[in-house]
Amino acid sequence: MSHRSAATTDASVKGKGSSENGSDGHIPNKNLNGLAPQEKVELKKKVTLLRGISIIIGTIIGAGIFISPKGILKHSGSVGMSLVIWSVCGVLSLFGALSYAELGTSIKKSGGHYTYIREAFGPQMAFMSVWAEVMAIRPSATAVISLAFGRYILEPIFMPCDVPELAVKLITAIGITAIMSLNSLSVSWTARLQILLTISKLVAISLIIVPGMFQLFKGETQNFENAFSVENIKITSLPLAFYSGMYAYAGWFYLNFVIEEVDNPKRTVPLAICISMAIVTIAYVLTNVAYYTVMTAEELLASESVAVTFADKLMGNFSRVVPIFVALSCLGSMNGGLFAVSRLFYVASREGHLPDILSMIHIRRHTPLPAVFVLHPLSMIILFFGDIYSLLNFLSFVRWLNIGIAVSGLIYLRYTRPKMPRPFKAPLFMPVLFSFTCFFMVFLSLYSDPFNTGIGFAIFLTGIPAYYIFIVFNAKPKWLQKLCASVSRSMQILLEVVPSEH
Repeated sequence: MSHRSAATTDASVKGKGSSENGSDGHIPNKNLNGLAPQEKVELKKKVTLLRGISIIIGTIIGAGIFISPKGILKHSGSVGMSLVIWSVCGVLSLFGALSYAELGTSIKKSGGHYTYIREAFGPQMAFMSVWAEVMAIRPSATAVISLAFGRYILEPIFMPCDVPELAVKLITAIGITAIMSLNSLSVSWTARLQILLTISKLVAISLIIVPGMFQLFKGETQNFENAFSVENIKITSLPLAFYSGMYAYAGWFYLNFVIEEVDNPKRTVPLAICISMAIVTIAYVLTNVAYYTVMTAEELLASESVAVTFADKLMGNFSRVVPIFVALSCLGSMNGGLFAVSRLFYVASREGHLPDILSMIHIRRHTPLPAVFVLHPLSMIILFFGDIYSLLNFLSFVRWLNIGIAVSGLIYLRYTRPKMPRPFKAPLFMPVLFSFTCFFMVFLSLYSDPFNTGIGFAIFLTGIPAYYIFIVFNAKPKWLQKLCASVSRSMQILLEVVPSEH
């Protein structure tokens, strides 16, 4: 962890605190082993409207809509109520996304939740949020979505047998490494891949929606009879259905992680959010309608992979293609998530809350190479040795806690800084309703799964002593200062990175 104050951090990041001989451990931007960058070393504005849409859609739509949308059906109690919850969760997610659009266009810094929490509530709360991200959430989330990719990319090869676990983990490790390498090499190619994978997701969903609508127009409506039957609806279970729905839409916030790289953010961010959320909500609702045209509620609940069951009933051997589309969907979530989260680490380092090396940029490729690859060893350890699904159980808890705090910060800033420029301003009821929703889900998860969410809350709270140990009490022995400077200098030379000229 960095031991500098925020002021010192800003100075060193901007290159103002580095001496000609690199006495602080930084190598001046103008020279790195004789390699002089030809232009300003910074992250470029390469995220256009189309790329912004692909980031949001590509990270929201993962494996869940293809594999198991049964959580909402199980807890909602009826087909009709499940479709209502899918729609309501889409609208509420739009409220949250528009709240983030206001934050992103008024606070023009990358970093998402971290940046907004820091702006509203100060550095300690912001540090606690990024601490939880680094320690458990991001490595486990990366490992889980990557495992889904590994399993489904191999499934057509091993059909009808089960895929060996070791093979899944090996192909998963290759997938993680490949995505991180691409993100390190080129922002443009990363964005192009994200667009391609987003198109593949929408094609896969269309392969479900179009035949399903054809069935519906043919009169296959028997599974919608008594769609709103109240026999199986339990009021106490509806919040759990709602929780599952909000989890399915999670990902709309990732564009805010890369605001500094968005071209014309005042226009691009709100427009990308509105277009993306409309597409995802319509796609989710119509996909579930399509499922019910060929499956009863009981069949859907019994299915291990709903999209495969659907394809088996309507497409015959073509169903073998479905796992490939699921794998590509997971790959898109991996790519978009890593692209965004690396910027979170980059910004937190720039603010002095993570090691300095993470705020450095490759001198030619202009990518935050160290911030991209910092997740690699942690993800590999969790992939091969960790209890991934136990970690994942509290991922949602800390995620919604961070988002709830960030959106509450919007409301707080409305009153404490009323004259702050706000190119886009969401109606106040949106952040109020959405922040209430976030805290409701946090307390619901504490009630429904106190053990795992309690662990998540404990990890979040360990950020308090960590903040004082690594940030506040910054006195270090001289030998440790020299060691840190030596390691930093060696890493800069090895990775060919320099502090960003932000």
